[in-house]
Amino acid sequence: MATGRQFDTNILSDEIFDVLCSMCRNEGKNTEGEKYCVDCHDYFCVSCVKVHSKVSVLAGHKVLDKSQVKSGTSKSLPRAPAERCDRHSHKHIDMYCQNHDNVGCSTCMAVDHRLCKDTFYIPEFIQNNTFQVESRDIQTKLKGIAKTLEKQADRFKQDKQRLLKMKAEILADIRKFRQEINDHLDKLEKSSIDEIESKVKGLEDKIEDSLKQLQANKSRIRSAYNKVASTNTSHSEVFVYVKMGEDAANVTNKYMELVKIKSIVEDMEFQPDRTILTQLEQKKTIGILSEKCTKTADNLFQIKGNQSYNIKVKSDENVCYIRSACCMKDGTIILTGRNNNKLKCLHSYNYTVTDYCDIPGGPWQVCMINNTQIAVTIPSKKEVHFISLKRKMKTTNQIHTDFGRYGLAYANNNLYISDNKTSVYMYTLSGRKLNQFSKDQSGHMLFCNINSLAVSKDATRIYVADRYNGLIVLDNNGQVITSFNDGQFEGANCCYITEAGSVLVSGRLSNNVLQFTCDGELIGEVIKADSEKWGITSVCCNQQMTKMCISRYPDDNIEVFDI
Repeated sequence: MATGRQFDTNILSDEIFDVLCSMCRNEGKNTEGEKYCVDCHDYFCVSCVKVHSKVSVLAGHKVLDKSQVKSGTSKSLPRAPAERCDRHSHKHIDMYCQNHDNVGCSTCMAVDHRLCKDTFYIPEFIQNNTFQVESRDIQTKLKGIAKTLEKQADRFKQDKQRLLKMKAEILADIRKFRQEINDHLDKLEKSSIDEIESKVKGLEDKIEDSLKQLQANKSRIRSAYNKVASTNTSHSEVFVYVKMGEDAANVTNKYMELVKIKSIVEDMEFQPDRTILTQLEQKKTIGILSEKCTKTADNLFQIKGNQSYNIKVKSDENVCYIRSACCMKDGTIILTGRNNNKLKCLHSYNYTVTDYCDIPGGPWQVCMINNTQIAVTIPSKKEVHFISLKRKMKTTNQIHTDFGRYGLAYANNNLYISDNKTSVYMYTLSGRKLNQFSKDQSGHMLFCNINSLAVSKDATRIYVADRYNGLIVLDNNGQVITSFNDGQFEGANCCYITEAGSVLVSGRLSNNVLQFTCDGELIGEVIKADSEKWGITSVCCNQQMTKMCISRYPDDNIEVFDI
């Protein structure tokens, strides 16, 4: 089988023995190896290497010509790595790019490092260079990383346990609230039942009284009849009983006429209060799942830099006056332009105007209803318009009131609307008024010139920016929690709730922006006044809390800050 050069076994040196064909040697033949398998670390003659290559499990081994192996015994040849390439599993990681200090297979080098000049076959590189592989340092480094990963895994496990605990607590709260709803419905049901029971009892008593009167009349008629029928021939007695009978008949006839005219029992029916069902049908859940107002909301925003973006469109006839802004969950920003009667939609990254719609009458404050719908107040028309953001912006429906609408916010499936003077109203989305907040606990007026509203996600806090009274924070019953109105800002113009729960309020006259906690405590001044610029008319933040957008009066540009 072997065709290579034969050697006398008795005179073989160790060096010659090391380059014999390993397969021939196993059969007692001493044939010189012409090929070297890097993976097997053995030499093969020309015939045997063909057999080696036909074995499927050996087909991927790297085979070199003997001339490619450095002179000397095979024991002096550095071993090629046996690690397979992750990307090219049929290849071994046996190449090294010195330019990028990176290892890979020959295919990796051909694809990723084809322009690199210093690529080497690893055994040759190690053999030709003084290179000492220090594994201790990398082992220490890998152990440190592994330890960090274990700590992070523990944190994730703790987060999972905390999440499950929160889930159990929230489910318990949902069931508790459901029970409260059930208890209240039970009370309403009992009140309705008590009402009909009381009504029926009163009518039953009247019927019993009428039956007694009827029985008395029957007795009177029977007595009169018997007396008239039993009289003898005495004309005097006949005369008396006849007259008494006529009186009894007259009294009874009057009673019967009265009974015929006035019925005791009127027809009744039960008319359910359908507004209860309507409100329930408008709700998707019995509450809102939201993040708690945590200490992260108490950190003062740090301004890192800003850039201006022009938001004027061709059809704008006047200088832009942005009165309000809100940020959608995808980062899209919606602006109200009063001077040009427009709502504008800005791109989330480059802040170009991607869409707009005309809102005749001058839009005031805008707020998000859901991912594809917003609402905006139009004071001159005493209306709130609902705008769809699907494809092109367009008005879908509207609600009317008897007052000019200015401030607007949405929370817990309800709208919060203000006039520009003294009142904040709570409305359903269908336009039914639920509540009104105007006075404090002592009966004094709370507001005098309302510019803007904001409401927390859970609807437990109502924030009012009043031009003269500053920031006023109410609970959901309209009771004052706190207020802020000192020399740090003047002319409270707009208020905006960030995703973390803190509140931003701009001062149009003081030309700055202050940040407050969810309970209305001052955190600090985010944007300081700039005497060379006009007053700030609107402020909003994106959901990731990395950008803050403000507008000024009057200006065709908005300013976007890194925070």
